[in-house]
Amino acid sequence: MLPEIHPDALNALLYADHGAPFDILGPHSTDDGRLSVRALRPYAESLTLIAPNGERYPMTKLRNEGFFEVTLRAEKPFRYRLEACFADGSTDTYYDPYAFPPLITDFDLHLFGEGNLLYAYKTLGAHLTEVDGIRGTRFAVWAPNARRVSVVGNFNFWDARRHPMRQRSSGVWELFIPGIGEGEIYKYDIRSNFHGYQAQKSDPYGFYYELRPNTASIVTDLSRYQWQDDEWMTKRAQSTPLSKPMAIYEVHLGSWRRKADGTWLNYRELAHELVAYCVEMGYTHIELLPVTEHPFDGSWGYQTTGYFAPTSRYGTPDDFKYFVDYCHQHGIGVILDWVPAHFPKDGYALSYFDGTHLYEHADSRKGEHPDWGTYIFNYGRNEVRCFLTSSALFWLKEYHIDGLRVDAVSSMIYLDFSRKPGEWIPNQYGGNENLEAISFLRHVNEVAHREALGSVMIAEESTAWAMVSRPAYVGGLGFTFKWDMGWMHDTLAYMQKDPIYRRYHHNMITFSMLYAFSENFVLSLSHDEVVHGKGSLINKMAGDWWQKFASLRLLFGYQYTHPGKKLNFMGQEFGQWREWSEARELDWHLVRDWEMHAKLQAWSRDLNHFYRSQPALYEQDTDWNGFKWIDPNDADNSVFSYIRFACDPNDFLVCVLNFTPVPRYNYRIGVPKAGMYAEVLNSDSIYYGGSNIGNMGIVHSQPVPAHDFPHSLSITVPPLAIVIFKPKATA
Repeated sequence: MLPEIHPDALNALLYADHGAPFDILGPHSTDDGRLSVRALRPYAESLTLIAPNGERYPMTKLRNEGFFEVTLRAEKPFRYRLEACFADGSTDTYYDPYAFPPLITDFDLHLFGEGNLLYAYKTLGAHLTEVDGIRGTRFAVWAPNARRVSVVGNFNFWDARRHPMRQRSSGVWELFIPGIGEGEIYKYDIRSNFHGYQAQKSDPYGFYYELRPNTASIVTDLSRYQWQDDEWMTKRAQSTPLSKPMAIYEVHLGSWRRKADGTWLNYRELAHELVAYCVEMGYTHIELLPVTEHPFDGSWGYQTTGYFAPTSRYGTPDDFKYFVDYCHQHGIGVILDWVPAHFPKDGYALSYFDGTHLYEHADSRKGEHPDWGTYIFNYGRNEVRCFLTSSALFWLKEYHIDGLRVDAVSSMIYLDFSRKPGEWIPNQYGGNENLEAISFLRHVNEVAHREALGSVMIAEESTAWAMVSRPAYVGGLGFTFKWDMGWMHDTLAYMQKDPIYRRYHHNMITFSMLYAFSENFVLSLSHDEVVHGKGSLINKMAGDWWQKFASLRLLFGYQYTHPGKKLNFMGQEFGQWREWSEARELDWHLVRDWEMHAKLQAWSRDLNHFYRSQPALYEQDTDWNGFKWIDPNDADNSVFSYIRFACDPNDFLVCVLNFTPVPRYNYRIGVPKAGMYAEVLNSDSIYYGGSNIGNMGIVHSQPVPAHDFPHSLSITVPPLAIVIFKPKATA
């Protein structure tokens, strides 16, 4: 006989308040060698157990709420089905979830608890699974402070009584539900041990979500898609990103281009249109503003609720895989903005997950962002570190993403970020460094570089924190690259000044070379510079209409010849006048209807292709051997001249930039070798909308020493322009 169920325990089960349903439900051996099976099926008039041989055993209804029991002559449990009959005559036959053993190993749970389950997304979340030939879905969620967790969805009428989960170690709850297949929507109904809290939560490890405003997770098979990018992935694993060209086109998928009716293009449509554009324009990479699932369009994805799911706004997970695959097949890398710094307070997601501040700090001085109204992750909690590390690997491995640009790193590493005295808590040594966040960043970067060879990790870090892009083993944060925010701010401030005053701010251009090789930099002119009232990039340029176009061409030329990888936000390449908005597509009519915009786009295109064809512009981006000033001191004329070298010292480019609207004739610059120099690029060409002042395609050196070089060129430097010379091979 089985011990009698305590009435309180049974009541707790019947009213969805029992945290150990397997203690009561499912098969249990009796003292006299028989098998007792108990089941809960609310609203059922009757319940029948069906053995594998087809024999039927009616169960006894012990409680009107739908609690049934039957005792059989059997020595050990076996696979059986239950048939429920309802008052309207309908029936439902299903395998009993409480007849299946735990599926997650104790070892995985141990690794999760210590923060070392790198691929935690393979263990937690909803996974299509087959057990003894029976197909279903295994659900697992971390909720250590819950007293009961149930899986709810359309399949059980969102009734928390139907599928309460089994609690395992490390605070993980697990349940295998036979018959649940792809496409089912679900949430976790959580009743906390604290404060009487109860909520239905989407799956933190969910792979796919309903389209907003709906918030349920969707059971998804990630293994079905057949990738076609083996060649790309093999080359990626063998690549050396620091010495390769990187011209990044930063894109918000919902507003790059739209259909005629104003609706979004889907991932597959974007694959064909966006990739064709990037190939034509010469970009090497697309960087996506976060496509991780998010509730509010206006957050652009930076307030993430689904750290393992591409947003359903543009299609399914398979559709997004197709997008990445198509990019790779056409030679375009994909970088994804990733946001481990903070998450929104939406009640259906991570916040206050199990009735406690599980993913975030409880103390608002550490756990809330004062500027963004969001929560900050608790990086000191092993399971949270596991969650975030696993998310990074998920995108790099499952979606073949080539790199992650980590948003808001400064807000992670400083405890007093955007806080006044008394609004933050010092670390154990009294400092303002967030030691737990620093440890996490080093860990995730080490893991990403080890597990996804050839991928890049890029930091958006706006302070002077040392060694952001240096390995963790020498004390760095371990990123591959860091955005050069100082270069961006100084350069844009300089370009906004009237040219007549630029001579007094000459150092705003030269200063970047004092630190250009202290990190591995990306020179970014990102979306952040064209939103929130900052105006468009072309509107930042000083001067009249013609000068604005000339200045923007010059700015791009300067960016592409300065050491560092390149990033430009969409629309800048053709000079969009309006500030960017996620609510509309780019102003493509400018390219169609206005010649100057089309010519600026042509300059951007040719500059990209030129950059990729010249090893001098990328091979030594992180080394002083790749750069040499000719004359950094000509403040009176606001002219700068320098040389970029490839690894082969005989392969170099001479770059001369004039930041005034006054042409400079007979302007002499020193060069390292004698011979003929071809004018290989001139932003003032009439083809790009310029005044067509130049050097007739070629200049000859003279044995006149200048700027510590034995030879020199006497050249014409066009107004508000960059000219680039290259020694001819026959010289």
